[in-house]
Amino acid sequence: MTTKSSQVAPLEQVKQPPENGTKYARTRARILDAAAYVLSRQGYAGTRLSDVAERADIQTPAIYYYFASRDDLIEEVMACGLADMRENLKSTLAALPHDTNAIDRILVAAETHLRHELEISDYTTASIRNHGQIPERLRIRADQEGDSYGAIWRQLFDDAARTGSLRTDVDPRISQMLVMGALNWAAEWWDPGRTPLDGIVSAAQRLIRSALSTVDVDASPPVH
Repeated sequence: MTTKSSQVAPLEQVKQPPENGTKYARTRARILDAAAYVLSRQGYAGTRLSDVAERADIQTPAIYYYFASRDDLIEEVMACGLADMRENLKSTLAALPHDTNAIDRILVAAETHLRHELEISDYTTASIRNHGQIPERLRIRADQEGDSYGAIWRQLFDDAARTGSLRTDVDPRISQMLVMGALNWAAEWWDPGRTPLDGIVSAAQRLIRSALSTVDVDASPPVH
């Protein structure tokens, strides 16, 4: 393996990246993937460019050709994670039959969130676990993406209330925030060696249905 250097390139020496370029795009994506992996496991304070470079198999100073600073790289990972999660949820919901019950759509959203957060994307895990750790200036893009993602969930709960699928004694907005908070927290405590992801998904769906639905709580959760 190539020996990695911890030398930092002066920002004034950073070249302007080309608008398009296959090799450039591939390397940039590899750096982002590596940063998402490291950030999701080591956190904001523990993420070092040398670790990112080692995983990306490049020299540490080369990162500055693609990102002006460590924080710029982390900001991009955070925004990408939430944007990818949003697009994944949108496409999953769009693929459901048009007559899918509003509560069932929420249950599908919960499964999609958990699988993306815990199994599919280091970006999403990094975004969720580090939102409270990064400086406020780095949260602007992530917060914008988070607001767009949250808007999809708000619509799901509003639809459930509008169609009479949501219990009348629960507040749609409070319920939405509690559900999303619980789903996000799974990234902190889930141990794949002890509980399979399918078990986490099923348990979450049963809890959500029993808490929100006006119909039989023993109904089987939707599968997509």
